[in-house]
Amino acid sequence: MKLGVNIDHIATLRNTRGTPYPDPLKAAEIAINAGADFITVHLREDRRHIRDEDVFNLKKNTNTELNLEIAAKEEMLEIAKKVKSYSINIVPEKREELTTEGGLDIINMHSKLSSIIEEMHSFGIKVSLFINPNINQLKYLEKSEIKPDIVEIHTGDYCNNPLEKKLKLITNTAEYINKLGIECHAGHGITYKYAQRMKKIPHISTLNIGHSLISEAIFDGLYSVVKTMKMIISN
Repeated sequence: MKLGVNIDHIATLRNTRGTPYPDPLKAAEIAINAGADFITVHLREDRRHIRDEDVFNLKKNTNTELNLEIAAKEEMLEIAKKVKSYSINIVPEKREELTTEGGLDIINMHSKLSSIIEEMHSFGIKVSLFINPNINQLKYLEKSEIKPDIVEIHTGDYCNNPLEKKLKLITNTAEYINKLGIECHAGHGITYKYAQRMKKIPHISTLNIGHSLISEAIFDGLYSVVKTMKMIISN
């Protein structure tokens, strides 16, 4: 199982005081040295944490894949093409939300998503769609012209309220994604505890984790927590 480390909240801390530190690039370097397989950043429309220059700086100065989370907006797609990120993860975005609250509505966005995927593929960029664990959306995806490289399951609802039926739904969704021949990732709200559960789901190949790692790093250091998380999901 691979680990993508989201470093958004390094930038959040930096922006609270308008200082040049802490530097997201330094955080990325530490995470990579500790075993992160790639780096994820969410470039929001309001630039509340990661900024355009952070994205270009990370792409230029790190030797690992950069996964760029963005809304399905033309401005963001143009940035992805300019920076030539390894992949983009299309997520729904609302200005007033504290964090991403749910997954895409693939059914109502099918035409736009199909166009985005075709365009990004022409630039050699992989496309991931962020969805709630929902079999109906996947059944629609199976019959549609939408062909993403990756589908990432939103695990926040389960991590906030860990009922067994919710874990079962994530497991079934991952299995269905695999049946479609699409790579399956998962992310949102995952702590050490929930990573131990996610790694037991055979069809999830990658976890994307940010907030919990940065929170733990306050006490234990970023290198240590990334290394610990990588050990949890690898062993």
